[in-house]
Amino acid sequence: MLNLTPLCRPFFEARAKNLAHHADDLERTQRRVLQNLLNDARNTDVGRRYGFATIAGAEHFGNRVPVRPYEDIRPEVMRMVQGEANVLWPGKCRRFAQSSGTSDGRSKYVPVTDASLSRNHFRGSASSLAEYLRLYPDSKVLGGRSFILGGSFATELREHPADVKVGDLSAHLIERMPGGSSWLRVPADPRVALLSNWHEKLPALVKASRGADVRSISGVPSWFLTVLREVLAAAGAESIHDVWPNLEVFFHGGISFEPYRGQYESITDTSKMRYLETYNASEGFFAVQDRLTPGAMLLIPDAGVYYEFDPLDGREPVKAWEVEQGKVYALVITSSNGLWRYPLGDTVRIETTAPLRISIAGRTKLYINAFGEELMVHNSDAALTETCRSLKCRVSDYTAAPVYTSGSHHGRHQWLVEFKEPPQSLDRFAAELDRNLCRENSDYAAKRQDSIFLDPVEVIEVPQGTFDRWLESTGKLGGQRKVPRLCPDRHIVEPILESL
Repeated sequence: MLNLTPLCRPFFEARAKNLAHHADDLERTQRRVLQNLLNDARNTDVGRRYGFATIAGAEHFGNRVPVRPYEDIRPEVMRMVQGEANVLWPGKCRRFAQSSGTSDGRSKYVPVTDASLSRNHFRGSASSLAEYLRLYPDSKVLGGRSFILGGSFATELREHPADVKVGDLSAHLIERMPGGSSWLRVPADPRVALLSNWHEKLPALVKASRGADVRSISGVPSWFLTVLREVLAAAGAESIHDVWPNLEVFFHGGISFEPYRGQYESITDTSKMRYLETYNASEGFFAVQDRLTPGAMLLIPDAGVYYEFDPLDGREPVKAWEVEQGKVYALVITSSNGLWRYPLGDTVRIETTAPLRISIAGRTKLYINAFGEELMVHNSDAALTETCRSLKCRVSDYTAAPVYTSGSHHGRHQWLVEFKEPPQSLDRFAAELDRNLCRENSDYAAKRQDSIFLDPVEVIEVPQGTFDRWLESTGKLGGQRKVPRLCPDRHIVEPILESL
């Protein structure tokens, strides 16, 4: 196959330079994005309600338009699903990304407008490839195929017009990729890429990819690890580079990569393999790693999204150019998919301010604070990674929840852990994990001091396949679905424990 990398490099170099320019000129870029969004939607229902036509700038916008979580906009989104035009965005929207449930337990349906595809999702994808090619001038990534692990159009929504499609965001992106691009991706047949039954899809993916010249892979780390292991088993190989000798990069996102890094290194040629993190959600493509060192991603300020940052202390959200380095904020977006001052549900840590780089700290609802410990997912991921490194073990998946105080026992955190390579001693693993949690979170350490308020962490080893079976029981088994890491209550761990 012809190596298209040199031919395409000038386009991606221009995108990288443009991104860097807008990142350096953050305030002006973001003000322009907001004004364009307001102008586009001035004659929609939401635009007339809040007077978009007379909003003068970011400050006026923040004072006039309220922050609205999904529960508040659900009725308007469902009107859009049923075919009503000009509700949250101009015209009719015929695509919706089904996302994880809200506090009322129901799924979210995020509008995927033509504007959001062109301005945001596809521009974000181009940005990730642009940054990769800038970081690695020797790349030949476009000399072969890209293996994209996507979802499907399976949906819980039973009634909607025939011309409306509802499903995983990745399914929409795969279906809407520019014509002729199918020969650059694996699987080339969209029917395979969009299969909804994971048990049928996994062997089909293996068959479609084994003989291909795969240069890049893209997806959620936990699910792609499953695919890679099946490819290795089918090929009778120990390293994925024995199957795909030209594989050079994994574009990953969705969950922290660190707990999986050791497992990827064990099945790849580390001298060939590179990794690039992206922040790509159902609601938009927000950031991309722009340095060789992992751990921070450059915010993409020119891709149809206006960002605000909620300091989580009761104060109003601040603008992107007003954030403070080192602080954790909840992300609030206004976007070309019709989401206006929408709290995404993610918390991000500000790594640098000039340019603005962030890391994902966790979910606003996925944390444990039953005893005042404020444990976030970035704490638990980091503690687990260090524990596995020091004890030379590997974890496939985990979830954790509080066990509340009862009788003479203090409360504690209970972890359900599925090991790929178990430790020699589960007790030692639990003790080491507890120590690392204390190092990562001072509030947790304070509550653990002398076990006055909080007992040591409890670790329960669960059989391999436990989390897959749980996901399947909830109808969420597949390449884009994730096990919640932390939960403030026991509604996830109890059904899992009962199934053992």
